[in-house]
Amino acid sequence: MNTKLHAICDSKSRPINFYVSAGQVSDYIGARALLSSLPDVDWLLGDRGYNADWFREALQSKGIRACIPGRKQRKTTVKYDKRRYKRRNRIEIMFGRLKDWRRVATRYDRCPKAFFSAIALAAVVIYWL
Repeated sequence: MNTKLHAICDSKSRPINFYVSAGQVSDYIGARALLSSLPDVDWLLGDRGYNADWFREALQSKGIRACIPGRKQRKTTVKYDKRRYKRRNRIEIMFGRLKDWRRVATRYDRCPKAFFSAIALAAVVIYWL
């Protein structure tokens, strides 16, 4: 079984919210699931997988500016702040901290609920530290 973890973290690389989806599912599903739980922020830094017009419009309606590069197949180019996008490593740092937990990194749990519980436990400790 393959899963994909969608996450929101703050500027200090502390996890805020997670969503686990099937591995073959598009990133748009995770974006839609986490959209309602976005904190009140000025900017959202996202991966190319979250580049969709409806997602950008939803962020704009919440007063959040998107810093998401466009996909290569996109017909119209999307401008984004490249200096700000370099700060996206904060989410990678958070995922690295999660993978310090052996149970999360090697995916011992076959059941998605048990796996998500292990992620939640690790996230609480990471946020606390």
